[in-house]
Amino acid sequence: MNLSKVTHIFFFGIGGIGMSALARYFHAAGKKVGGYDKTRSTLTNQLELEGMDILFSEDPLLIPEEFKHASKENVLVVWTPAVPASHEGLEFFRTNRFRIMKRAQLLGMITENAKTIAIAGTHGKTTTTVLTAHLLRTAGIDCTAFLGGISGNYNTNLLLGNSIGKTAAPAKDHLVVVEADEYDRSFLWLYPVYAVVTAVDPDHLDIYGTKEEMHEAYKKFMAQVSGKIVTRQVLLNELGISKGSRHITYALDDAESDSYAENIHIADGYYFFNLIIEGKKMEQVSLGLPGRHNVENAVAAATLAAWAGASETSIRTGLQSFKGVERRFDVRVRSAEVIYIDDYGHHPAELRACISSVRELFPGKKITGIFQPHLYSRTRDFADDFARSLELLDDVILLEIYPAREGPIPGVNAQLLLDKIRKANKTIYRKNELVERLMEHDFDVLLTMGAGDIDQLVEPVEKAIRKKYKLVE
Repeated sequence: MNLSKVTHIFFFGIGGIGMSALARYFHAAGKKVGGYDKTRSTLTNQLELEGMDILFSEDPLLIPEEFKHASKENVLVVWTPAVPASHEGLEFFRTNRFRIMKRAQLLGMITENAKTIAIAGTHGKTTTTVLTAHLLRTAGIDCTAFLGGISGNYNTNLLLGNSIGKTAAPAKDHLVVVEADEYDRSFLWLYPVYAVVTAVDPDHLDIYGTKEEMHEAYKKFMAQVSGKIVTRQVLLNELGISKGSRHITYALDDAESDSYAENIHIADGYYFFNLIIEGKKMEQVSLGLPGRHNVENAVAAATLAAWAGASETSIRTGLQSFKGVERRFDVRVRSAEVIYIDDYGHHPAELRACISSVRELFPGKKITGIFQPHLYSRTRDFADDFARSLELLDDVILLEIYPAREGPIPGVNAQLLLDKIRKANKTIYRKNELVERLMEHDFDVLLTMGAGDIDQLVEPVEKAIRKKYKLVE
């Protein structure tokens, strides 16, 4: 399909982080962009302010006439499996034989002729993607980036390169940074020059069925990378891949790896370390984002940036100036009395990394965590692992499971998870009572964690904390 001939694009699930980046991309290219999402959010409000038409109803009669009556060769409909195939608006376009494709397929088309850097993995990929793009921008390297989160430095999930124009396709060999999503095997539409694979912990078993099937998809993705891959030795072992010249290993502090950090220490709540990239040492680097797991992400991102031509000076500056990603170890309140951190973590390994980093940064502090499980199937499949991770907290507060695209599974609920947590201080709150009940708790550090709609509680929780402790915003 020739994207230059497309004049109208309608996105089902436009409020999703990946879909909204694509919507912004085509809007910037001068296309008429509209879409549907189930509920309003801060992101959909921003897209509307940018000039996009967004519906919050399935009624096909509400679809703007210009999308329904434009020539079919000029209209493209994009959807994500998070939107049911039975959606009435989607069914209208399907019945009337409009061109429909998945988000991942469209991203594959955009990057087809570009020089693509892709970051994959069951956790850590969003921060690594956003940091890679920031390091390239800091180095003055022209790139376009589709981000899986809102960058703290740029306040957006899309960075546009200088070569992007009305053709809606990057110039040949233009550098494009993308987050490569394993859900629904989406990353198999990508053919990167360079890639990072951060982790292959079992996830999305509702799609893959078994860990082995998920690993097969990762192996296929890695085989589609034409150049070098940054990954961890333990991951290669797990996938049964022999280390070759194109596999560059990285780690937090393992000197046997090609890239790693050493002499890691904390000062004023942040990490300082020596950074070794394939034998070249950069001494006393500081990272603008807290969290030991983020030091490991920084090692991978810096290795990619070095391959793309970033200098040691620019890498050092970029790491220090990095402001992180919204909802990734996002420090919302930091005072002598209380600390409040919000995190997107929704997998047991992510929770463990987040809580462990907080323990290291704030030793001796009482930590209360609020967790909203995401998906019935994920909660069922990893209930024991979730319980062990949440036991690292002093107090545990659970919200009910956010179902996303799933229907209920009998016996799978927040109580199932609560019963498995071997802690005395544990409870379940309804969302509408959380803020008020939370203020009855005593804590030094508060964490909110989850990938559902817990994000809608972040601002109310922050305001309540500031009011309780008389802190200025």
